[in-house]
Amino acid sequence: MRAIQLPAVNELKITTVPDPVPAADEVVVTIRAAALNHRDLWIKLGQYAGLKWPCIPGSDGAGVVTAVGAGVDAAWVGREVILNPALDWGDSLDAQGSKFSILGLPRDGTLAERVAVPAGQLTAKPAHLSWEEAAALPLGGLTAWRAVVTRAAVLPGERVLVTGIGGGVALLALQFAAQHGAEVWVTSSDDGKIARAVSLGANAGANYTQPGWAADLLKRSGGFDVIVDSAGGDGFSDLIDLAKPGGRIVSFGATRGNPSSLTLRKIFWRQLSLLGTTMGMPVEFAAMAQYVTMHRLKPVISEVIPFERAGEAFDLMERGGQFGKIVVRMS
Repeated sequence: MRAIQLPAVNELKITTVPDPVPAADEVVVTIRAAALNHRDLWIKLGQYAGLKWPCIPGSDGAGVVTAVGAGVDAAWVGREVILNPALDWGDSLDAQGSKFSILGLPRDGTLAERVAVPAGQLTAKPAHLSWEEAAALPLGGLTAWRAVVTRAAVLPGERVLVTGIGGGVALLALQFAAQHGAEVWVTSSDDGKIARAVSLGANAGANYTQPGWAADLLKRSGGFDVIVDSAGGDGFSDLIDLAKPGGRIVSFGATRGNPSSLTLRKIFWRQLSLLGTTMGMPVEFAAMAQYVTMHRLKPVISEVIPFERAGEAFDLMERGGQFGKIVVRMS
């Protein structure tokens, strides 16, 4: 089969590799579409833990089951599915266990014509989604669902701020929070992205490159019950100021690094909760997929790129100009 392979740091090639063979309790899925995450770019750039070369990246994918291993019901063959990329979460809803990993490293991922995964990672493809939309859902949907629903427990009528709108997880967090009846605001460095977020259901937004943006946003909004953030960095102190007393700040990433300082007095005196989160467990993935199906939600697609031009997908993500998910369509 053909696969997108990373043979070394910052090298990418489309090559032919042996077809995967399902082990016991596994299936092979023929991929119809796969989607990129920043994780794939960081692996390519050599900026991710546990690197191994060569590797086939890709955590997001949708396709058709074409083979099953021992112990798997043959009725799976021919079914249209999406893949839960969170492997070996463990038994606790509180946090992942020590064996937890993500599809696409160390295990070969979805940027290939076929992939072998444990049968327990399969969920029926939401019928209202195209292959490209279905491929865009798994990692971002699971991450956003756990952040908004499990960890922050967003309630109807609450005011929610989603930072860095334009990324796949942030957009799904916006959609989930809005569907839950929250009033959602967003931030971005791009006024155009803010306008597009408003068209998707956001109330308003703020451009964080403008001087005094946080004070202005606080004045306009009155503060936020929940803030969903993946950037971190020194701007995190602004989020502390934007949270209402008793507010919850949910963090699922640190693309801007660690804050150089935090004023702890603001956190304890105002009774704030700082909540860490990443990915989610199988019951959360199933609940997320069911919710998407029930409310006919659709992930936002930034661009669909043919498999043969997969390098362009990585280049686009590195430039950071996307609004929504970058999808690779298989031939």
